[in-house]
Amino acid sequence: MKIIYFLLLVVISCKPLQLVKNAQTVVLEKTSIRAIHVQNDTLWFAGSAGKMGWINFERNEKAIYKNQFTEAELRSASFYNTTFYVLNVANPAQIVGLSNLGVQKNYYSEKNEKVFYDSMYIDAKGFGAAIGDPTSTCLSVLVTTNGGAEWQKIPCEQLPEVMEGEAAFAASNTNVKLIDNTIFIVSGGKKSRLFKSIDKGKTWNVFDTPIIQGKQMTGAFSMDFYDSKVGMLVGGNYEDQQNNEANKAITFDGGKTWKLVANKEAFGYASCVQFVPRKKGNELFVCGTSGVYFSKDFGVTWKKILDDNDYYTLRIKDSKTLFLAGKNKVTKLTLN
Repeated sequence: MKIIYFLLLVVISCKPLQLVKNAQTVVLEKTSIRAIHVQNDTLWFAGSAGKMGWINFERNEKAIYKNQFTEAELRSASFYNTTFYVLNVANPAQIVGLSNLGVQKNYYSEKNEKVFYDSMYIDAKGFGAAIGDPTSTCLSVLVTTNGGAEWQKIPCEQLPEVMEGEAAFAASNTNVKLIDNTIFIVSGGKKSRLFKSIDKGKTWNVFDTPIIQGKQMTGAFSMDFYDSKVGMLVGGNYEDQQNNEANKAITFDGGKTWKLVANKEAFGYASCVQFVPRKKGNELFVCGTSGVYFSKDFGVTWKKILDDNDYYTLRIKDSKTLFLAGKNKVTKLTLN
């Protein structure tokens, strides 16, 4: 009986942890979605072909709109008060606000043949930043102090110079994160670094990362910070997506130093990483072309929870609710 009991314990302990309790998917035809925002029970989304809108899974309702100002792909988005702000990737760049009633308004325009914005983030106090590829000698950085109603571009004289081949990736609207007065920005390409300002963009420091870099499609594709100290980078080589070497790194000192984790293990190229709220920074989810993964030990080990490789971005409402978006679909996962 002792032997049988021991074997039973072994079988139970070896059984994979089933994180996904339920999955609800809404199909959105002919659109690639890389920017989403969770607001209460509503998921706002922005995608290709100028499509944007919202989905409420509880009420089984949705609203889809066509951007009146541009048909370009929408890869940057954020929400403040009652307005969902979207920003396209092409020239001219336009920040458009969408209300829950479908009213649209243009809040910012920028014409430049090199303009290409990658990510946007507005915090609960109305301070926000949008970042993009260089149009001159620095990354493009826009800031707002009134919840998106007005935007100003920081001059290159006030920003660090980029290196040759350094830009950013519009993979999942996660290249910029704001915590209090601090702006975190991650670059990619031939050089992949962390740009950090602790005074809302007035002064900057730049820190190297150990993420794979050196080619145009390498580097950090996504970043998240749990708090002012704990942060995570994921990415890799987009042209060698199975390669899982030097594509995950964590910091515990606000980005000054980074340490590779799960090197040559778990997933390859990844497009989005997010911390689970109120879990002390040790729990994370990642999505990319290898599938959807979960870690509960600061990224040291990872468990695959979904094989689907068509999700580009994710957001976490709480410890039991995860939203994913990608090729022609948005999914709500209820977790155990």
